[in-house]
Amino acid sequence: MAELRPIHQRSSVTSFLRKIKAHTPDSAQLLGLLALFIFASILIILTGLTVTATILGFIFFMPLILVSSPVWFPVGTVLFVTIAGFLSACSFGAVAVAGLSWTYRYFNGMLPAGSDKVANVRRRIYNTNTYVKHYAMEYGVKMIA
Repeated sequence: MAELRPIHQRSSVTSFLRKIKAHTPDSAQLLGLLALFIFASILIILTGLTVTATILGFIFFMPLILVSSPVWFPVGTVLFVTIAGFLSACSFGAVAVAGLSWTYRYFNGMLPAGSDKVANVRRRIYNTNTYVKHYAMEYGVKMIA
């Protein structure tokens, strides 16, 4: 029995080592992990430097910010209104050009996207108009009689 025990222990150890070897990463995975570690370290260091520079900038420039803050609100408001107006004008112009282009293509028979829906709406309006016309005529005849 004493002889079987070491053999059994050896086989369990070797099977355990085989399982570990089956799950070990190869060299490409190790290089990828190393690259990931290096890039993550660099990004963490840069993040720390950025936060430190921001905090030091606030500390050193806070008196200037406080002294000049009454000017910032009107300037910011004027800049915001100017930029918003410019972007609105540009977008309204783009919408007008697109609408005019669609209308030009529709009336020249080029059938732009959505022209089938316009035809359906036109047909429904015509059918409704015809229905109301006949209904009014029948109602008028009933009123006369």
